[in-house]
Amino acid sequence: MRYPLHLDVTGRRVLVAGGGPVAARRAGDLVAAGADVLVVAPALCEDLRDLLPQLRWEAREVEPADVADVWLVHTATGDPAADSAVAAAADALRVWCVRADDAAASAAWTPVVVRRDVGDGEVTVSATAGGDPRRAAGLREALSRWLDSGAAPLRRHRPGRGRVTLVGGGPGEVDLLTLRGRRRLAEADVVVVDRLAPTDVLAELDPGVEVVDVGKTPDHHPVPQDEINRIIVGHALAGRRVVRLKGGDPYVLGRGGEEVVACRAAGVDVDVVPGVTSAFAVPAAAGIPVTHRGLARSVTVVSGHEEVDGAALARVGGTLVFLMGVTMLPRIAEGLLAAGKDPATPVAIVENGWRAGQRTTRAPLAAIAGVAARRGVRNPAVVVVGAVADLGSDTASDAASDTASDTEVGSTSEMAFADGVPYRPLT
Repeated sequence: MRYPLHLDVTGRRVLVAGGGPVAARRAGDLVAAGADVLVVAPALCEDLRDLLPQLRWEAREVEPADVADVWLVHTATGDPAADSAVAAAADALRVWCVRADDAAASAAWTPVVVRRDVGDGEVTVSATAGGDPRRAAGLREALSRWLDSGAAPLRRHRPGRGRVTLVGGGPGEVDLLTLRGRRRLAEADVVVVDRLAPTDVLAELDPGVEVVDVGKTPDHHPVPQDEINRIIVGHALAGRRVVRLKGGDPYVLGRGGEEVVACRAAGVDVDVVPGVTSAFAVPAAAGIPVTHRGLARSVTVVSGHEEVDGAALARVGGTLVFLMGVTMLPRIAEGLLAAGKDPATPVAIVENGWRAGQRTTRAPLAAIAGVAARRGVRNPAVVVVGAVADLGSDTASDAASDTASDTEVGSTSEMAFADGVPYRPLT
């Protein structure tokens, strides 16, 4: 039975005997840990040479006397006799020595290690594998998955400084949440959540986590933004770790910038974990790329909540993407048409992207408002305007659910609308 121990080697001299790949791995880890590393070897491999600005190298054979005045020794010379001599000298001076060549003869062992940043420090998990490298690799992979899955108990239980993390939850499915975002949720004491965030993940959190629902719908904001800012800042100032879980990406029409400013103004530590923005992910769910060679080389993302400058947007090339633009859709279409946008420009509206009930509605710009009204299109939805809106894999289902006032033949390329505006297909 061995006694496990993590060492603080910051500023302490550590000898690495050997200049090959094994020595390079040991030296790299020691440099990262802040050790004063001395490498003794006649020659160095390329990986060790890359570390030269951060360590000292003596180009010669290692000698037992080299273990004097060091705190720790790693031997990896490739010569069992040399390693044995250095290990014996270290043992005589009561210096711990890790032998790469013979684990059974070693006085100390390096475990497999998995490290994760947890916002206010680092969680390190180490394990030994009984000298079996393949088992060690499997353990490392399993530990990594455990920490990243959010299943590991990462919540802090000692008092400490509070902080806020804005986490972009992506378009709604839990498995589209980033690994870092899921890990931050596992660390949280308080989660302040929007209705379009991946709320299913809340059931996986520690029972002691406080969940504050500040969900908004268009024209209905039961918790105004100033109050949301006050909530997240107040919890952080009370020493809690707060996750502000939002749909999409916090910095893409998500008011994340305002929340970061509020935290900084209050002296609260804050960071941001980006998410998969719905502006790109929701069209992708319907098979629509927002850029496509030969069709669109740029994309412009616009808030659909407010009045838009139709003249300016009509001059923009590429794809227009409106977030939450269903309510303003008639005025958006009118503004674009009045500014000279081609009435036959393809438009697609994707409702509930990546969620149950996802549905896509397609029509030319001149007809889209009427078609959307007849189909009862509602938010949450993303409106795509441009040639790429004619792409996608679900056109048959789109046509099948249109109202009887449209000519429905079963494919977008054959659809025409009662007001006489053709849906011009791409070829």
